[in-house]
Amino acid sequence: MKTPSSLPHAALSRRAFSALALATTLLSPLAFAQEVQGISKDEILLGSVQDLSGPLVAVSKPLMGGMTMRIEEINAAGGIHGRKLKLLIEDSSFDPKKAIVAVQKLVSSDKVFAVVGSAGTGIALATAPLVVDKGVLHLFPAAAAREVFEPVHKYKFAMLTPYDTETRAGLEYLLATGKYKRVGILYQDEAFGLDVLRATEAVLKENKLPLVEKTSYKRGATDFSSQVQRLKEANVDLVVLGAAVRETVGAVTALRQLGYTGDFMGTQGTFHKDVPKMGGAAMEGLMSVSGYPMMYRDDPKNSKELNAWMDAYRKRFDGDADQYSATGYIAIGMLAQALQKAGPQPTADSVAAALEGVNYPHGFLGNPDYVFGPNKHLGAATVRMSQVRNGRWVVSSDYLQLK
Repeated sequence: MKTPSSLPHAALSRRAFSALALATTLLSPLAFAQEVQGISKDEILLGSVQDLSGPLVAVSKPLMGGMTMRIEEINAAGGIHGRKLKLLIEDSSFDPKKAIVAVQKLVSSDKVFAVVGSAGTGIALATAPLVVDKGVLHLFPAAAAREVFEPVHKYKFAMLTPYDTETRAGLEYLLATGKYKRVGILYQDEAFGLDVLRATEAVLKENKLPLVEKTSYKRGATDFSSQVQRLKEANVDLVVLGAAVRETVGAVTALRQLGYTGDFMGTQGTFHKDVPKMGGAAMEGLMSVSGYPMMYRDDPKNSKELNAWMDAYRKRFDGDADQYSATGYIAIGMLAQALQKAGPQPTADSVAAALEGVNYPHGFLGNPDYVFGPNKHLGAATVRMSQVRNGRWVVSSDYLQLK
């Protein structure tokens, strides 16, 4: 029997060549793409869970528009390392149970590389563990709960200031005026609303003030008659709202119809262009905390760049852009930056590591600086107060101190 050293030189060369060819094949972009979920030779597959048929459509529609617009720009410029981005959308109807089925399809059947920009706190909290357990990135949901970035997990990244943080900042700002002594709260009875409730209770306790009345509603509610009656009878001078768009309009309108003349403060769940549009005069004076300013195309303070972007958005989607459009646009922009940095053979681990080095500065869309790090998976925590004046949201404070 011949030993390896006694084999002819030609046989050794053939074996060496075969081994080299096999190694080259395994390291080729095509072979690599076949090994990484959501990555093919020509495409990077992304997924998102949105409300296409429920009470959060007013958030999901512009969010999807912003993501789509940025993806189309990136693809038109040649993609990322030669690959085009493709976004798959699944409907949650703002129902966590339906969202779980949707995200299982995206992750296990469609095999997306990342789940990006999913809408709704309850949706994100229900689906994020399923996503990251499969080794898939869960990025930048339109949800402001701490659980979407804490505890730090290498595959979870967020961009919105948590509800409890912004509620605390806004309420402390208002109490410092000395105008409010009898505070009540109306909140959605799930994670989002409970975050607002806990922050409200904590701030009032620190200021030695009572929570005069607290009342809640279930997701999707349309009748607030009993809740607003309780708030009116409690003679509150400020109502904190842990509510989304449709519920904000319904509850504020109902309370105004009872003759309530006090004030309202909401979070970014309340801060939407449709609120004054749908609610009309009843929304005047409504205050809300948010990280982005509201954008209006005819605002004389707009930059040329912002107006051009808004014009392009309207032409593409036949509707006005808003802060959720900007959020979706920037979410894809930050992911694209990380994919570019991760190189031509991206993995979930390499893109996560690249995201930890992302620095996405304040820009023409009014976004805060987004900066991530190994122990910092929330990009920014910056908020201001805005108020409805003459049917429009107007920034009414400097940046608020956060704790």
